[in-house]
Amino acid sequence: MRVNFATIHMMEKIEWTALEYEHTERSRDWFWALGVIVFTAAAAAVIFNDYFFAVLIIISGALLAYLAITKPEPVLYELNDKGFQVGTSLYPYENIKSFWVQRAAIDPEILKPLLFIKSSRLFMPVIITPIENGMANDINEFLLEKNVSEEEMKETFSEKIMEALGF
Repeated sequence: MRVNFATIHMMEKIEWTALEYEHTERSRDWFWALGVIVFTAAAAAVIFNDYFFAVLIIISGALLAYLAITKPEPVLYELNDKGFQVGTSLYPYENIKSFWVQRAAIDPEILKPLLFIKSSRLFMPVIITPIENGMANDINEFLLEKNVSEEEMKETFSEKIMEALGF
């Protein structure tokens, strides 16, 4: 995921913009394969008299196709005095358990610069945000100044699989 710009204002806040997800162009073959898989799975569900599951498979396939053609929107990320803001959502520092700043490797395809924020939320407790490699030290210092503890985190195996599959 490519970060568009970064601005640092006297360490009062750090803000940057990045796309909400990394878009992968899909070929016609990908859509044909999706259609075949959805049709086969829905037909199997009908054969086993599970009509609700067949409808669920068809809706899921249609949503997946729609998301595959939708272009990502840029999102504004900001670290300020109140907390970590993603678009219009604010995660106050008292709800942030820890953070980790992953710096890019020599080959950015192997290890990309990312900011991990572990929050106290039950659903999706770890927020992973793309950053520019040059921002890593400033973000690290800023969060340490806000008394947020640093804890090493990595992308999960399922996230790596989904990324390898192009999702």
